[in-house]
Amino acid sequence: MAQFRPFEMDSIPIEEQFMNWKEIVKPPYDKKSVDAYTRTRVILMNGIENASILMSHAMERMTVDPEIKRQMAMMRRVDSMQQQTVDWLNPANQSVVETTLGYEQVAVDLTANLAKNEPDPYVKQTLDFALLEDFDHLYRYSCLYDYLEGGDPESIVQGKTEVKPGRPTVAHHRHPDDTMRNHYDKDTADIKTKMNYLTIVAGEQQTELFYKTHGNMYSDELARQLYSEIADVEEEHVTQYGLLGDPRETMLEKSALMQLCEAYIYFSCAQTETDPRIKSIWENFAKMEISHFEGCARLLEKYEGRDIRDVVKADVIEPLVVFEPNKNYVNKVIDEQLDLMPSNTEYRRFSELTDKWSSFKFQWKMNGAGVPSEEVVGKARRELAERDQAKNIKQFKRQLAERTESQMSSQRGKMMPHP
Repeated sequence: MAQFRPFEMDSIPIEEQFMNWKEIVKPPYDKKSVDAYTRTRVILMNGIENASILMSHAMERMTVDPEIKRQMAMMRRVDSMQQQTVDWLNPANQSVVETTLGYEQVAVDLTANLAKNEPDPYVKQTLDFALLEDFDHLYRYSCLYDYLEGGDPESIVQGKTEVKPGRPTVAHHRHPDDTMRNHYDKDTADIKTKMNYLTIVAGEQQTELFYKTHGNMYSDELARQLYSEIADVEEEHVTQYGLLGDPRETMLEKSALMQLCEAYIYFSCAQTETDPRIKSIWENFAKMEISHFEGCARLLEKYEGRDIRDVVKADVIEPLVVFEPNKNYVNKVIDEQLDLMPSNTEYRRFSELTDKWSSFKFQWKMNGAGVPSEEVVGKARRELAERDQAKNIKQFKRQLAERTESQMSSQRGKMMPHP
């Protein structure tokens, strides 16, 4: 595949990037014939654009300089048009839960790809940790798809991603203290780490927002509860991923890196896209984002006296972000890290957690009235439901339940008045 060399790429002047309504709204893909990874690329790029727009809006409210406001408004307007083009590629006859399976396939294979190519050990560990949770979400929503629509999840994932439990969702509900993470150092972090960071935050953020805006569209009570449960886990993921970024990066530095990330991911998508029509969209938008990156670089030089090359510190960013099967990698992480849990900013084996782990009480509260992600398995067909009976999954859930019950019984005992 071609290399991503941002300082050598062609760009389109921003004044030429505005589109009319016919150019913005393009025909959607056919859900019955689309390649699974074309669907995931559409979902990812919508998330990347959404993250850029939200970041830009936040930053415009924190600067007083009118020129910065104007330039960011220009880029943001084009990003908004791009997002509409990308999002409107989704067909109207694709149900919410079918789209959801696409979102979780993005989460699994995107996270695995980033983790395999992440140079920072701590960032890699954080990616691996959440990978097992999103992998489990794919399974829980697959059970919902079977229950609600009699649908086969293989029609969505097309055999590229396995559908089976990961770290059970019942174990994902942790106290906010245990979502805290250390951040990378902006002065020493590899540019690939920064691109991975922006990419995964964008992906998880749009997943949280999608579940929170679409889970209420179902009348089925279990479906509504499952979307609520997993949306709350996505909030945990967005928090932990967001904290990996260095808060010392300036506003203009963050903006430049975000625009660079957009170009990088569009370029990556174009290299492996199998649909010629959609490939041309990725290629065109990559050129637009290079122009945005160049605009941010000029602002960085004008207002902070900094050369963008001193921020990027590389002429090429590699490897590219590629959607491809990651079954062996995911299974390896399951085998090695299924029982890993976060304790404040570190990761520990479940058996190594102290009795003071704040998430024991939190999980007791959240799961006390029943757990939708467990209940939905019982609604699925036998072959699908039996996957939740795998020995490692049953053993972990049993240990979690026993340890939590023990801790809460101990606490209740201490609260009872002595005779």
